[in-house]
Amino acid sequence: MYAMAVFGNFTILFIVKTDLSLHVPMYYFLCMLAITDLVLSTSTLPKMLSIFWLNSREIDFSACLTQLYLIHCFSGMESGIFVAMGFDRYVAICHPLRHSMILTNPMVAKIGLAILLWGVMLALPYPFLVRQWSYCKTNIIPHTHCEHMAVVKLACTDTRVSSYYGLFVLLCVLCLDVFFITVSYTQILRAIFSLPTKDARLKTFGTCFSHLCVILAFYLPGLFSSLMSRFGQNVAVHFHVLIANVYLLVSPMINPIIYGVRTKQIQDRLLHLFIHKGT
Repeated sequence: MYAMAVFGNFTILFIVKTDLSLHVPMYYFLCMLAITDLVLSTSTLPKMLSIFWLNSREIDFSACLTQLYLIHCFSGMESGIFVAMGFDRYVAICHPLRHSMILTNPMVAKIGLAILLWGVMLALPYPFLVRQWSYCKTNIIPHTHCEHMAVVKLACTDTRVSSYYGLFVLLCVLCLDVFFITVSYTQILRAIFSLPTKDARLKTFGTCFSHLCVILAFYLPGLFSSLMSRFGQNVAVHFHVLIANVYLLVSPMINPIIYGVRTKQIQDRLLHLFIHKGT
């Protein structure tokens, strides 16, 4: 899964970089998503593999905090990228004649910078809050990575501040990002259903289908993992670990696959590369 995630996302980056016709907002956001997925998977998978392959079950506390920060920082950034991609699809479908005027390259750069700052600032309190607690319980984290609530539960002091902040971040992401995505796609669906023919409706909806798939693959496991870590005391530990791993492993792997299968321009570029190498 890690090899597929790395290969798939680097392939997306290479194709967009080398094909000038893909230097448009939709593919810029897709590149941002690929970079985010690479960091998310690389911050967790190598250590996870060392646990299984080399029995290397220890991690330094500072390294654990770094991993925890990267997970939450780039998860927040990925959520912001989905909002930006939803906005791009909204402008492209509902205001096609104004798309190039609204989403100019400087505007895309500003949106990318805002997403970066949003992720960095949102995750910044996590390591500082976790570091201030005193730990006198077991030092065994029942996860394959440093999941925030799993680390906090090892503390022997009142950690409600960490728990409340984590819940605040979860609600921010769900309430704000999902709200904006929902508004975008509500307007998109209204525009699609107003099209005169069934073929036009299907073709237009097809341009959004891949985006909807990756959104569900990202948000559903993340929501279940966060809620179970706080309220799922009666759920088996191995199920907690499974859902947390699905959240970090599956999305970076399937995102390039979904976009590669559903996006004709990427398909054509891949075929061109293989045919060119074959000849």
